[in-house]
Amino acid sequence: MATDNTATSTSSSSSKNAFSMWKVFLPVILGVGVVVWMFLRDAHKEDLASVLGSMHFDFRSILCILLGFICMFGRDFGLTWRFRALTDRKLTWTQAWRVDMLCEFTNCITPSAVGGSSLGMVFLNSQGIEMGRATTLMLTTLFMDELFFVVACPFVILFTSSSDIFASTGTEFSHGLKYTFWTVYMLITLWTFILFTGIIWKPAWIKKTLDRISGWHWLRKWSGQISGLGDNMVATSVELRKKPFRFWLEVFWGTALAWTSRYLVVNVLFLGFIPADDHYQWIILARQFVIWVVLMVSPTPGGAGLSEWLFSEYYGDMVTTTGIALILAIFWRIITYYLYLLIGAVMVPTWLKTTIEKHHKQKEKK
Repeated sequence: MATDNTATSTSSSSSKNAFSMWKVFLPVILGVGVVVWMFLRDAHKEDLASVLGSMHFDFRSILCILLGFICMFGRDFGLTWRFRALTDRKLTWTQAWRVDMLCEFTNCITPSAVGGSSLGMVFLNSQGIEMGRATTLMLTTLFMDELFFVVACPFVILFTSSSDIFASTGTEFSHGLKYTFWTVYMLITLWTFILFTGIIWKPAWIKKTLDRISGWHWLRKWSGQISGLGDNMVATSVELRKKPFRFWLEVFWGTALAWTSRYLVVNVLFLGFIPADDHYQWIILARQFVIWVVLMVSPTPGGAGLSEWLFSEYYGDMVTTTGIALILAIFWRIITYYLYLLIGAVMVPTWLKTTIEKHHKQKEKK
């Protein structure tokens, strides 16, 4: 019991540090800064005032913006559904949604290359899930997210020509994007295989390997975390091997719904401002897979700055002007990023207060 209390106390203090206000403002500053820079950069190429004037906010465009928010509701429903399935319905819909929002907020304020799910087990624990089981569940969500990319990307590439999926107004940009995508995709595939081996196939083998790696002189500083990862994989494997096929199917469909809904936001935005035929709609969707794979190695919080630049450059050859591409990028980020940054900033103080009060009550009972 003392160990659990210590873990809760440590996680509470680490959560407070993780949610410092400067981490909320930094991505906003980066994103706005890049947008302003791109507007100024393109000011000499075109009359941005006329670009803004050409974007008519009629019933169609407003409806499509609303559809963008509905797509993100589909994303939230998918991940909430997944948390419910993973916990065998122990979490209510409200609790599962709360965990989803907190995880997404963490993703918004941490570099994409680092990942924001590191506090996911803390969020689950605050909703009544034991810490050990919560760690198991977060490893499972990580595996399912990576598996979706590994399985879906080949299908997208197979049905999309290279000139369509990697084409851009700049040749160097196109080549750099292609090499980055395939490099990151291979790393994701390797990591997915390690996760599959560690939590399903041969957990003992992965644990032994990690124990050996943790003994390397230059990694001793992180030896505890590396060994702990091996222990968590073994524990995860014991639980997951008991799960029926229906469980895996439900979790995977929740994952697929979440990611596909997120991707479709761009399709409905194009539909509202730049109507495209079915072929172009497929290319727009296919390019979202490339964008999100590349953003996995973003060094900025939530891909702030890089996302806006990448979107406007990547979709620049599908619109009449670069200004319109940048405006679409702003709408895209508002719907898929800044909304969650705002929701998280409102939720986190209440969540921290509740978690800390619960910990103090547990100590008083003891």
